Amino acid sequence: MKINPNIFREYDIRGVYPQDINEEVANQLGKTFGTLVLQKGMKQAIVGHDNRLSSPSLEKALVEGIRSTGVDVFCLGLCTTPMYYFACLYKEIPAGIMITASHNPKDENGFKVALVKGENLKGKEIKELYNILLQGKFVEGNGERYSLSVEEEYYQTIEESLHFGSRRVKVVLDCGNGSTSPFAKKLYERFPIDLITLYDQSDGSFPNHHPDPSIEENLDSLKKKVLETKADVGLAFDGDGDRVGVISNRGNFLPMDKYMIIIIRDLISKVSKKSFLFDIKCSNALKEEIEKLGGEAIEFRTGNSYTKKGVHDLKLPFGGEFSGHIYFCDRFLGFDSGLYAGLRLVEILSKTNKTVESLLDGIEEYIETPEMKIATTDEKKFKIIEKLEQYCKEKGYSYHTIDGVKVLFKDGFASVRASNTGPNITLRFEAKDKKTLEERKDEFFRVIEQYQEEV
Repeated sequence: MKINPNIFREYDIRGVYPQDINEEVANQLGKTFGTLVLQKGMKQAIVGHDNRLSSPSLEKALVEGIRSTGVDVFCLGLCTTPMYYFACLYKEIPAGIMITASHNPKDENGFKVALVKGENLKGKEIKELYNILLQGKFVEGNGERYSLSVEEEYYQTIEESLHFGSRRVKVVLDCGNGSTSPFAKKLYERFPIDLITLYDQSDGSFPNHHPDPSIEENLDSLKKKVLETKADVGLAFDGDGDRVGVISNRGNFLPMDKYMIIIIRDLISKVSKKSFLFDIKCSNALKEEIEKLGGEAIEFRTGNSYTKKGVHDLKLPFGGEFSGHIYFCDRFLGFDSGLYAGLRLVEILSKTNKTVESLLDGIEEYIETPEMKIATTDEKKFKIIEKLEQYCKEKGYSYHTIDGVKVLFKDGFASVRASNTGPNITLRFEAKDKKTLEERKDEFFRVIEQYQEEV
């Protein structure tokens, strides 16, 4: 059996269906996973899937593979990734696989794999999984398949952690036809919210827009609906529901580092440990605000598996990353849920007459680019980053290599890293004025394009 090794990425398995990810791959992965589950002394696993068109058939093949090793499988069926995380905690079954390609294009799919409580496999662990799969030495047995629903328990857990104020907030939800579509309205209707929904019919072909709320152009319809209905806030979710995007009452896109500032301003006086984690793509404004409030700012490498583990290992009350993965450990379970992250912002609004934008008054202002990508190959992207580090040394730049290369300027930064989810170089820039920002962007784009030809 030939398997494209490039689908085994930094913190999940992802590729194009059916060329890279198909039922045969799913079945072999199931056998590999089941064998590992048994080696670790466990006998049960949980499997869920998103609403991509290929997900049900992949689930069937995956579960058959797991069961063939003698492991019992509890199947959630269609669910969000956060519901899958909750199920693993609720049933106290740390082993599981979520079938999803998150925010990737509709013709892709993938697997998030867990063998330890609260953690997805990542880095070397993913490579080890690949090596075991290639060896093909699987345990044989006859496991059972069970259906499992935790929907009501999940809603109740969220409901019990929130305490709304007297203001009734008007909210527009954009489900993007993704996996939150069957669940978002049911959950939000449990709270004193005036609710309007967009694209809440589950459709894995994503007919209205790409389900990635970190990309501003994907939220044009949400912006219009917020302005049209005079809503207080607009919330959007990605394909599997573990990330959130925010539109202010004025129809402006709110980057997630600014969302985190709002949360930390509300949270810092209520927690004993005043340390907060964020990834390297976040604005200097976030770091400066945390320190101004008397907290500790912890910069971390990008990647859901890494940032979530960092928040838990350091026992932090809160953390997140620029792409929209947000972790609340103060009065929630610490996994990333777009629906929950949205509700925490609505809860804050319900206790004040301020708008989303006025909750950011007084922060340091920077001009920044969105996250940008240069297409390359999985083989080239790491070599390009190595050459870029040498370039920065020769230029005498101050930089760190927490994740890729981040050049540190007095008035901002240039961040260049190899994407963990695709054959791309990912870039983001920040400065105090537009001219400097453009010069910074032009310099690093030029250098990367030059290295594309050389490596």
